[in-house]
Amino acid sequence: MRSHNDRTVILETPRLRLVMWDRDDVGLVLHLHSTIGTTRYMSGGAPWTRERCEERLTRWFGEHTRDGTTKYKVLSRDDGRFIGRAGISLYNRQENEFELGYALREEEWGKGYATEIARALADWFFGKRFATHLIAFTHPENAVSQHILTKIGMRSRTPILIDGILCPTFELTADVG
Repeated sequence: MRSHNDRTVILETPRLRLVMWDRDDVGLVLHLHSTIGTTRYMSGGAPWTRERCEERLTRWFGEHTRDGTTKYKVLSRDDGRFIGRAGISLYNRQENEFELGYALREEEWGKGYATEIARALADWFFGKRFATHLIAFTHPENAVSQHILTKIGMRSRTPILIDGILCPTFELTADVG
């Protein structure tokens, strides 16, 4: 990790930079998750409240401190604009199972950012040896994310029941050798 403009850079891709959140970033999280477009496939299926954004930000700080990974702020390397969030969080502590997730601002969709950051995160995760596999799950109707996950090499596995919905689930295993 290195510092960039007083932020800890977690990971860089050709076009994107993942950095740790600032304590006052609740407005960015709220802007990201204030539309049905960015939340319809998430738990609850509704725009997030400011309180939920504050809770998530607090959770991400705690996860990063405890587990060494969480969901991070995604910025453009070109102009520093806020693109969204992406990262890997511990999903099941007993199984040491981590989950890849991302959410991008609607105006950033269709530019290949989700694929770019998902692939880079998987490489980073396995390079840091957090675990030998990671999972990701999507809402059954989120065909775009399902395509992205298979595009980065994830394979379908047994679906996970989340909030009463059977969610397609994918797994990626580290190249051990």
